Amino acid sequence: MAGLSRDGQGPIIGKLESQIYCIKYTLFCFNVVLWLFGLSIFALCLWICVEPGFNEWMKILELQKFFIGIYIILIGTLGIMVVAFLGCGSALMENIKLLYIYIASQIGLFVFGLVGACVLLDFSTYDSSIQPIIKDVLVRLINNPMHEGSREILRMVQEGIGCCGADGPMDYLNLNKPLPSECRDSVTGNAYFHGCVDELTWYLEGRTGWLAGIVLASCMICIINSVMSLVLIQAVKKEEEEAIVYKN
Repeated sequence: MAGLSRDGQGPIIGKLESQIYCIKYTLFCFNVVLWLFGLSIFALCLWICVEPGFNEWMKILELQKFFIGIYIILIGTLGIMVVAFLGCGSALMENIKLLYIYIASQIGLFVFGLVGACVLLDFSTYDSSIQPIIKDVLVRLINNPMHEGSREILRMVQEGIGCCGADGPMDYLNLNKPLPSECRDSVTGNAYFHGCVDELTWYLEGRTGWLAGIVLASCMICIINSVMSLVLIQAVKKEEEEAIVYKN
């Protein structure tokens, strides 16, 4: 028990003391790792949100839903960095009430992180909910070639990413539209094989893959921390009971 001298209290209490020491400093180290993960996630989220040009692209293509998962993760990350300090303090003090609060917060962060990662992946990966949205926007732009803004957006996307149409060059042919020059490779002159839906999805995947991986790893650490906290609580309670028995 914190603040109580354990010297000379018997072999059982001495063994429990060693176990508690090991558990609480392992928990302390895991919380430091969790805090570093939280800092990394926070930095990645900010980079995605404020990167020059990226926000403009997402706004032009009406893909703001992509940021829903980012914002959920960003809020959860702030919670991770605060709760990590609570975990360190409650473990070092061996405070049972604080440990129970810490376990509840870890479960909450696990759920929050899992939801954020799922939403992020659902709006940034191949065969996800983002692809129909991208396709609808691109088809609408292709069908409106007389509008200068539509032509400029298509040119930016197709030249910048190296793609053609929504699903490929056949989109223009099926709609009886001329194939624009930006749909062709500037070196070979051949039309790009892949459509912009696939290329944009792969582009988004490259930005969110690492982020989702770190978030899921943080969720796993939250579960490990919860289990270790429960073990620590049981060990502290057992030590208190043994101390009472030994005194009597």
